[in-house]
Amino acid sequence: MKDSKEEDPSTPRSHHPLKRFGQHFLTDPNIIKRIVAAFNPKPDETVIEIGPGTGALTDSLVSSAGRLIAVEFDKNLAPVLEQRYRVNSNFTLVRADALAVDFCSLMDQTAKARVIANLPYNISTAILQRLISQRRCLSEMVLMLQKEVVERMVAPPGGKERGYLSVMVEAYCETEVLFDVSPGAFRPPPKVWSTVIRVKFRPEAELGGNEQLFLAAVSAGFAQKRKTILNNLRNVTGELQQVLKRNGGASIVLCKAGVELQRRAETLSLDEWNSIVRALD
Repeated sequence: MKDSKEEDPSTPRSHHPLKRFGQHFLTDPNIIKRIVAAFNPKPDETVIEIGPGTGALTDSLVSSAGRLIAVEFDKNLAPVLEQRYRVNSNFTLVRADALAVDFCSLMDQTAKARVIANLPYNISTAILQRLISQRRCLSEMVLMLQKEVVERMVAPPGGKERGYLSVMVEAYCETEVLFDVSPGAFRPPPKVWSTVIRVKFRPEAELGGNEQLFLAAVSAGFAQKRKTILNNLRNVTGELQQVLKRNGGASIVLCKAGVELQRRAETLSLDEWNSIVRALD
């Protein structure tokens, strides 16, 4: 989508999207308004924006949020964003890779921030997992992701999209799918649709025991989706293998958890995963 008028090269909107960063800049003003309205920034809160890009969301956020921390990795965009928003005392730009940022270190440790982001398709799942791991200082996120990623996030037991990400999100978060976004809302248009989703962190994760065991067991269970949960657990290595051995092996653990041996991982509910972890712990 091209702008109808010539762009000022000093503004971030003239920046050429970089394929290696998976950049697709949001340009549709109606979608921008819908995302900001769904997020509803408050004057007494800290907001973290991941990948401000050309500032499509930043313009509204910086005028409404109490403090806005923008994390931008593109070395060409970062100085232009700093120049553009330097008059805003509530704006801080962090030049860093979101996959390496300690978000909690960016803010007052007595408060929790909310996150808003149009996440690059190529690293969206990895960033989402990192955000969940740092949930102690975050309360809520409004994210735009590839539609297929959102479908995996909210896939119920038995659904073909159910996987490790689905179980992890269900354990730590409450989700609300808000609306879809067509490729034409971006520059350049991606080949797929996007979806905006609200993610709220649960006060307490719904885990049946040891968190590390939970994540290891779920990861192992989905190692090869066509295999049964029994076969996948039998093939694990490392610490989880030792834990299984101490508890009599994979078949004994599954029997103790009340899970049929021939089930596949995508059919298991969160409660059943927790039962497996309790049988291991």
